[in-house]
Amino acid sequence: MLLPENKIAIIDLGTNTCNLLIASHHSSGYSILYQGKEAVKLGKGGIDKRTITPDATRRAIASLQKHQQTMLAYGVQNIIAIATSAVRDASNQDEFQQQIKHHTGIDLTVISGEKEAELIFKGVLLAFGRPEDNSLILDIGGGSNEFILCRNGQPIWKESFPLGMARVVEQMPPSDPATPEEIKKITDWYQNGLKSLWQHLDGTQIPLLIGCSGAFDTIVDLIDETVPGTKRRKFQEITPEEFSATYSRLISSTSAERLKMKGMEPIRVEMIVPAIIFIKLILEKLQIRKICQTDYALREGVLYDLIYN
Repeated sequence: MLLPENKIAIIDLGTNTCNLLIASHHSSGYSILYQGKEAVKLGKGGIDKRTITPDATRRAIASLQKHQQTMLAYGVQNIIAIATSAVRDASNQDEFQQQIKHHTGIDLTVISGEKEAELIFKGVLLAFGRPEDNSLILDIGGGSNEFILCRNGQPIWKESFPLGMARVVEQMPPSDPATPEEIKKITDWYQNGLKSLWQHLDGTQIPLLIGCSGAFDTIVDLIDETVPGTKRRKFQEITPEEFSATYSRLISSTSAERLKMKGMEPIRVEMIVPAIIFIKLILEKLQIRKICQTDYALREGVLYDLIYN
């Protein structure tokens, strides 16, 4: 059943960023009014201890309060706020939710990895319509990475892996720049952690990797030399040559050099190196030649549900 015209704010509180989408949804579809993000680094100093530190809690509260000012400016009262990997794995999850409620009035819903993958798939549906059969969707997060295999316009397999970039940086912080030994160590860690992915996709020809938000946004911003957040993309192809050139440029760079790159978002400076190592492994292991980036992910999946369910 389609809903009448309405404004909605959708908050995705991830491990690295707190993302806000404001949209109006109506019987003939939707209009995106605002997209923005704030750095939170919820995993910093605590993700390996399965806790959210007091500093991370303060950053989350400040980010949400800043988003509330934007929502007020847009006249939005309906809010859906979702938290993912860092919060769902934290032993102090309940205390964190209470602090968020106390300081912002926002009720935070913590979702499972499976639900996260489902919403990401729906976000991709909103961008692509029906993805090509055997397309593989990948959302790279700070706490987890979600994979979804598509066929006949449906997710035939999905899984969330706790191999997010914040976990890599906390456990195996690379040098500046990363050494060949560190690159191999990080690659081996991913390789071992993705055993069920390799098993499930063994013998499957993957024509397209669809990369959702996060690191993929940074890659296309670097390719386009665009100021982060200024170019909205339903989807944009990344050629093998563009990916290879971007990989070579990033893997040999220092953090100071990355910070100066046109298109680099400061929040990504530290985590883009393990992210691009991760993507390279996926492309090579599964022999994927075509990559497409999309801005659409979890938040847009919530919007999809509001429109079509």
